[in-house]
Amino acid sequence: MEEKNIIKNANFDWNSFENELGIYTESKESITELYDKTLFNIQVGEVVDGTVISVDKREVVVNIGYKSEGILSVSEFRYNPDLAVGEKVEVYVESAEDKKGQLILSHKKARQLKSWDRVNLALENDEIIKGYIKCRTKGGMIVDVFGIEAFLPGSQIDVKPIRDYDIYVDKTMEFKVVKINQEFRNVVVSHKALIEAELEAQKKEIMAKLEKGQILEGTVKNITSYGVFIDLGGVDGLVHITDLSWGRINHPEEIVVLDQKLNVVILDFDDAKKRIALGLKQLSAHPWDALDTELKIKDTVKGKVVVMADYGAFIEIAPGVEGLIHVSEMSWSQHLRSAQEFMKVGDEIEAVILTLDREDRKMSLGIKQLTQDPWDGIEAKYPLNSQHVAKVRNFTNFGVFVEIEEGIDGLIHISDLSWTKKIKHPAEFTQIGSDISVVVLEIDKENRRLSLGHKQLEENPWNKFEAQFTVDSIHQGTIIEINEKGALVSLGENIEGFAGAKQIIKEDGTTAVVGEVLDFKVIEFSKATKRIVLSHSRLNKDAKVVEDNTVKADKKASAVATKNSVKKINAQVEKTTLGDISGLAELKAMMENSEKK
Repeated sequence: MEEKNIIKNANFDWNSFENELGIYTESKESITELYDKTLFNIQVGEVVDGTVISVDKREVVVNIGYKSEGILSVSEFRYNPDLAVGEKVEVYVESAEDKKGQLILSHKKARQLKSWDRVNLALENDEIIKGYIKCRTKGGMIVDVFGIEAFLPGSQIDVKPIRDYDIYVDKTMEFKVVKINQEFRNVVVSHKALIEAELEAQKKEIMAKLEKGQILEGTVKNITSYGVFIDLGGVDGLVHITDLSWGRINHPEEIVVLDQKLNVVILDFDDAKKRIALGLKQLSAHPWDALDTELKIKDTVKGKVVVMADYGAFIEIAPGVEGLIHVSEMSWSQHLRSAQEFMKVGDEIEAVILTLDREDRKMSLGIKQLTQDPWDGIEAKYPLNSQHVAKVRNFTNFGVFVEIEEGIDGLIHISDLSWTKKIKHPAEFTQIGSDISVVVLEIDKENRRLSLGHKQLEENPWNKFEAQFTVDSIHQGTIIEINEKGALVSLGENIEGFAGAKQIIKEDGTTAVVGEVLDFKVIEFSKATKRIVLSHSRLNKDAKVVEDNTVKADKKASAVATKNSVKKINAQVEKTTLGDISGLAELKAMMENSEKK
């Protein structure tokens, strides 16, 4: 690159040159002094007021009365998108001039230096201030207020619920400072507070004009599981879920959507609590009024299961018209069961009308009536003395409830379970769910109950026992149970007897124990009560009596024999000689001595 020759005149006098031009009437020094007096004296680090002289997409030019203007980034004024030429702004002097001679200012720093005082003053004076919404955060938004990051809770953005927070980002809005934490320098602002006062006035005006039965247009403001909030133009009302539709619904979203406009009727309102109860279904005729007038009891209808409960199911046969099928009308069986065993929500079913009350708008239905009643013709199906197999369903202290088929129940009395066993509770004999063979003893068609027996399947063994266990007969038995009253004695596979406590005392004076095998004497037998009374002790007493009687009989026989012998001797004495007499006398004396002994 070729270098240019620069000619310099070191002897050139610029002051003389400027004076000779005749531009200044006064000396340069005096003019400079006057010029400096027209400029605003600034100090670095000072906050001063300036005037906006131009605004474009990138920069804002501010004049503070200095020899040069300051240029600031437009981003420092994001909180005030309406910034215009001529507007006064605060700026912080960072430097009188940079390398290019440019004045360096900052609006952001100026705001920050005075922001804490301003925000406290705004709270104290209940002042309305402007803020710039920077971004979303958990639970709300971050707002730039005087250069301070303040928190705007989601509930304080508007009086109505906010569904999309993002639409507020990068917007400038008016706020009120509602809370300041001086220790942590946290600031909370609210936009909702600005409009609540205005809304309160609107509410009073609207509430004053309300009347029950009045129809108003509103907008769906919020939907909950229990109902819908309607904005009536400054005041909210609630349509409870039960007042949305004559038919059953699971959630209000099935009927309405957000921001939907609809007509509602005022059902009730409370001036003090500012509560308004609204209705939507009341604007249409009740479905019961449109129900077919020809519909009557015993007619068959179709419907859908809409609600289930343990006691039954509600069937919707038309929108808003429901009938109840009680669980007892679902099956001919009389056993307690849950309705869920027969149907579920959403099932399409057919049923018979059992009761119909149009005035009270009630209807009861049944489905078991669609099948034949098993008790029709019961005498032919289950005649007396016929044998069947039943299922054990339940126990009571007095017997066993069984089911021969669904809807056909019977009772086996505890006394009809066994001919011989002493059963204290049916659980000793069978168990629930087991099959048991039965005989029909009696039919009670009115109460829909059969009297059944089990022991009747076998011949009554007591007919045989009557001849076998006669009174005073002796049998071998095993003691199987002992209590304070006596002992239960097994006399065989299917026969038992009872021996009192005193009747099980043995010959040596001890009492027999369980498991001991002894001989017993029958002292009482009753076929009617199926009772055999036994005694072991009686055998010992009877044996002693027999022994005593035998001894007495022997003595008596000996005495009789001796007496007869004496008679014979006396008869012979009369015919003998004296010598014979002396011999006979000796014999007589010997016999008499023997008799005395």
